Amino acid sequence: MEVSRVKYLCKGFRALLLFFSIVVVSCTNTPKPEIADKPVAEPQYLFDIQIDSLEVIQHRVGRNQFLTDMLMQYNVDYATIEFLARNFRSTFDVKQIKAGNNYFMMLGNDSLRKPLYFVYEINPADYVVYSLSDSLYAFRGSKPVETRVESAHGIITSSLWNAMVGNGYDADLAIKMSDVYAWTVDFFGIQKNDRFEVMYERKYIDGKAVGVGKILSARFNHYGKDQYAFYFEQNGEGDYFDEKGQSLQRAFLKAPLKFSRISSHFTNSRYHPILKYSRPHHGVDYAAPAGTPVYAIGQGVVTRKGFQGGGAGNFLYIKHNSTYTTAYMHLQKFAPGIREGSKVSQGELIGYVGSTGLSTGAHLDFRFFKGGQPVNPLTVESPPAKPVESQLMQAYLAMVDTRRKELTALIESIDLALASREKKESKSDI
Repeated sequence: MEVSRVKYLCKGFRALLLFFSIVVVSCTNTPKPEIADKPVAEPQYLFDIQIDSLEVIQHRVGRNQFLTDMLMQYNVDYATIEFLARNFRSTFDVKQIKAGNNYFMMLGNDSLRKPLYFVYEINPADYVVYSLSDSLYAFRGSKPVETRVESAHGIITSSLWNAMVGNGYDADLAIKMSDVYAWTVDFFGIQKNDRFEVMYERKYIDGKAVGVGKILSARFNHYGKDQYAFYFEQNGEGDYFDEKGQSLQRAFLKAPLKFSRISSHFTNSRYHPILKYSRPHHGVDYAAPAGTPVYAIGQGVVTRKGFQGGGAGNFLYIKHNSTYTTAYMHLQKFAPGIREGSKVSQGELIGYVGSTGLSTGAHLDFRFFKGGQPVNPLTVESPPAKPVESQLMQAYLAMVDTRRKELTALIESIDLALASREKKESKSDI
């Protein structure tokens, strides 16, 4: 009787334990209600400063406005301004602040509106930050610059400059293009309907275009002949070469000034507008506004410099080697430091266009001598500079193949667009 009762009690106890274990497991497995994560706002930064709790005010530097004027209107005391200007001159000299550039005041976003930071944009990429709180300091920073590869093209009706700027391209691109072809294309003798296509780098900051980088490749169709240019680096230096690896650089530039026009050519008989009779004119006259910079077309030594009232006016002669000498006449004035015996480099500023001497208007009379005899500057053949090195030629040609395919695709798309436009225009005329 006792044994059976004990067995019965044990069975009951085991059943009770099983019940409680099921209840416990059931409770622990009950799904918890999901709590949605609240989105955390990303902190906002400007010039490497977290501005979530700041009031930011942007201004432009006014004419004749100085650091003192900008800061005192926000109750920054003169002692603080003087301390920042004097002690952080090596970081940035506040005398270099320019009218028109942006600056930012960052204030505490409360009723006191205490000035905490002053930021000045030196240029679109670089800036300087001044801390105005208890700890006075300054540092320079740079915004990230994004480089994109873009293309440009045009058909010339008057000048490369007008073709570039008239189509909405950056004026700096026209200058860089003329520099690339300065040794091989006479931009004063370009023909109507000459055309160009170019692939180049363009710089962006905060999504805004801020400048032109390197020209990567280009085709200039001049007198119906294609002239290619490809950028390539060797021995740590970049230069431009043609499709065969020959340098586009030459011993002499094609012209001693930029973006002008030829008003008189090389001839053995030209009617002189002042003397009223014909005589040889062994030079090329470039008409340009007074003050236009004039550059040495090649490196050399200044052998003669002076003034001739009844003829050349302010003149300069540069001897480039034992064979070639160039002359620059009717100059308004000479560049600083230019004197007889001065060594000049290719593209160095030597003077400015003027109308001194026997002259009816501002122009440069440019002359070229070979072996002491005058020759036509427009027909002088200049030897090329160093080509792509033989050990790098395979890599260069592979790069050219890629770049040329890009240019070809660009040219084909332009030709299709021109053909489509001409077709529409011809239909509208019917």
